[in-house]
Amino acid sequence: MRLESGVPGFDELVEGGLLENRLYVISGPPGSGKTTFSAQFITQGAKRGEDCLYVTMHETKEELMQDMAGYDFGFDRAMQSDAIQFLNLVTESGKRTITQFGSEGGLTSRLVAFIEQNNVERVVVDSTMLLQHFLTDVSEEITGFLSALKQTDATVLLISEMTDPTSYSDEHYLAHGVVFFHNFLDSGSMTRGLQVIKMRGTAIDCDIRRISFSDTGLRVHPSEKVES
Repeated sequence: MRLESGVPGFDELVEGGLLENRLYVISGPPGSGKTTFSAQFITQGAKRGEDCLYVTMHETKEELMQDMAGYDFGFDRAMQSDAIQFLNLVTESGKRTITQFGSEGGLTSRLVAFIEQNNVERVVVDSTMLLQHFLTDVSEEITGFLSALKQTDATVLLISEMTDPTSYSDEHYLAHGVVFFHNFLDSGSMTRGLQVIKMRGTAIDCDIRRISFSDTGLRVHPSEKVES
């Protein structure tokens, strides 16, 4: 079964949507659209009545809602509903919540237990760069972290601050799919694009498509290819 991403135009690039119960990495430089894409994904899940989880390590719920306040795709209403649980792992409340799901095994086992016991269907983890605060050896433990997430019955988006699409990391190899955001100067103006680099079980072409932002959020233009 494929899930609607909630991002207009994107599902046309991946045969109608993301295959469920898989792990996808959303990569790109800061300010390129990763968080907006993920917010639309989690909002779409809430609209469909799915149980969702947004995990962050650097923003409060209020800050995230303020970041998305300029859009009207329904993120604020979704975040205030019972459909989305918000977990900030650096706050005291977040630490208390996650600690309830096991006293041993660290972040990985506790997060997996949280997802499984709450029957979470969509997850956003923001971001891999901040896992260094929770994993003793990120290069060694990231494999176990991602492998554990892949074993859950949730569809997971993992935001990564990777800036070079040709420089693959562990998360790219382990994920079922990799979506890369580009922003680059072209003739003196900023051009933004989205590229599906990897998508198991789906026919893709890896071309960069133009993306735009409006009051309704991020939109992919499938018929408009751009050159980096």
